Amino acid sequence: MAKENQKDFNAMLRDSRDMPKIQTVTDRKTIEKYGGDRMYFAPPADYDRVMKKVPRGKVITVGKIREYFARLSGADFTEPITAGIFVSIAAWASFQRSGDGTPYWRTLKANGELNEKYPGGTAAQREKLEEEGHVILQRGRKNIRYYVKDYEDALFDPD
Repeated sequence: MAKENQKDFNAMLRDSRDMPKIQTVTDRKTIEKYGGDRMYFAPPADYDRVMKKVPRGKVITVGKIREYFARLSGADFTEPITAGIFVSIAAWASFQRSGDGTPYWRTLKANGELNEKYPGGTAAQREKLEEEGHVILQRGRKNIRYYVKDYEDALFDPD
């Protein structure tokens, strides 16, 4: 996202548009990749609600949130692009408001990767996670990425 200081992320978080909804997918590759044709779209506030549940010392991935929403809605899968966008919106909305914060730094990308699109980037997320006892690993030489070591052992179950 660009020009974060000029956007009202809390307004974006409250704008559910026409969601929640289930859409039938007809693209064969998508159906094969996700194991079905019923794709769920969760509103941004739902991501924020789940992210708020993750306790100190635990983490969750965007994929686990998507699986949770698909299960709750009876869909085959939750749409992945809006999921990533809405998680970032929840993070920035929390950063912009005082009080009622969302511990967004506990929500990781696939394979336990830190999210460079959060406020302060991976450096800020790393600091917060290390304060909570997590060990952060650096991978890569040119395209450096950061991961929570053994994140699977700290996964939070939203059910």
